[in-house]
Amino acid sequence: MVINTRYDVIIIGAGPAGMFAANELSGHGLKILVIDKGRDVEKRHCPMESVQHCMHCAPCNIMCGVGGAGTFSDGTLNLRPDIGGDLLEFTHDQEKAWELVDYVDNIFLQHGATEKVISPKGEDVEQLQRRAASVGAKFINIKQRHIGSDNAPAVIGKFKKKLDENGVDFLLNTDVKDLWIENNVCRGVFLNNGRTIEGSYTLLAPGRIGGKWVNEIVDKHSIDARYAGVDIGVRVEVPGIIMDPVTRINRDPKFHIQTRKYDDFVRTFCTNEHGFVVREEYEGFIATNGHSMHDTVSENTNFAFLVHIELTEPIENTIKYARSVAKLATTIGGGKPVLQRMGDLRRGRRSTEARLVRNPVVNTLKDVTPGDISMAMPHRIVMDIIEGLETLDRIIPGVACDSTLLYAPEVKFYSMKIQVDGNMQSNIRNLFAAGDGAGLSRDIVNASATGILAARGILEISAR
Repeated sequence: MVINTRYDVIIIGAGPAGMFAANELSGHGLKILVIDKGRDVEKRHCPMESVQHCMHCAPCNIMCGVGGAGTFSDGTLNLRPDIGGDLLEFTHDQEKAWELVDYVDNIFLQHGATEKVISPKGEDVEQLQRRAASVGAKFINIKQRHIGSDNAPAVIGKFKKKLDENGVDFLLNTDVKDLWIENNVCRGVFLNNGRTIEGSYTLLAPGRIGGKWVNEIVDKHSIDARYAGVDIGVRVEVPGIIMDPVTRINRDPKFHIQTRKYDDFVRTFCTNEHGFVVREEYEGFIATNGHSMHDTVSENTNFAFLVHIELTEPIENTIKYARSVAKLATTIGGGKPVLQRMGDLRRGRRSTEARLVRNPVVNTLKDVTPGDISMAMPHRIVMDIIEGLETLDRIIPGVACDSTLLYAPEVKFYSMKIQVDGNMQSNIRNLFAAGDGAGLSRDIVNASATGILAARGILEISAR
């Protein structure tokens, strides 16, 4: 395929936001180019599956490429407009926000997502909500569709094939160095290989891996944006039998807790029923995440347990703060995630290889360093994690027992939130934004929806 030097629309990022934007734009007679630093979906294979340790692939096959980081996550679609973002902020209409969620869901179904929907109702949900309320927590009931980390690549592959057939060009294994901006108008992009591609409209949708780059672009070109909060915590791993009574009700249960000591917000996120803990490679540090398959299971269930951090003056740069915590944890772990037993964290001692060998819960991620999370994370966050898990233990007995495994760091930080108008256009004319990398979403469904909104904004402006 020959890549042209000029397109009607250039999309930076082939994750959910970028792919759904391209899908919405196709069929309107526009020349569309999607650029991504990663590989095509069928070429994204992590060597850790066979060698059990990170090979430091550049770029990381888990984080980059067609389908984005969500391709190898749990593959759960949270079918609500207020989970993983807030679509009402962009639609200003609750009905339209729900319509967007249904629209995204239908596109996934068209490309092979499972038709099974987890929609908990009745007495089981009421009891779970009651148990949570009795300890001052909240259970968020969500309709979900679980694609699975093993099935998601096939779904994404079919979606990509459709875009290819519709004439969308993909330029992969390619870094965008900078935006071409003149007189407050975006005219295209500069690539790291020295090429320049002109575009009438450009959509910033690089995904979470592009957060640092987006922040640099924001500063360099005076793009209106503000710092958002960050989530810092651990990946928790327990025997699946502990979580089964809850995951049978809701596969990815969301519990919200307000800690007593610091009045901080702590939440569960990305539960992987009988899944696997994995590592993620970022520039300058590592982090953890979880995968859940349809056809391959472990004896354990894992979930993220995150403390929400907001900073005020004189330092508001939450991204820099989160990166510093993650870098310290990476240093303490010698370039690997730190693994600690809950009992050892409570008692203020590090976990050792010997203690882990005797531990009833066997870690699914092997490429780790036994250690002390309190050496890697601020005291307040550690106290929030301990208190929060002990509160959660009163809802789900066994979650905070001594043998529970904690991996650090688990960090969900986002780019500076780009300020956009009703068409998802920034203060730079013809520059639009969508998805996690632009700070406008925090999950697959919301990222996809913001990509659709940006595409519709482009179509509206181009028709004037």
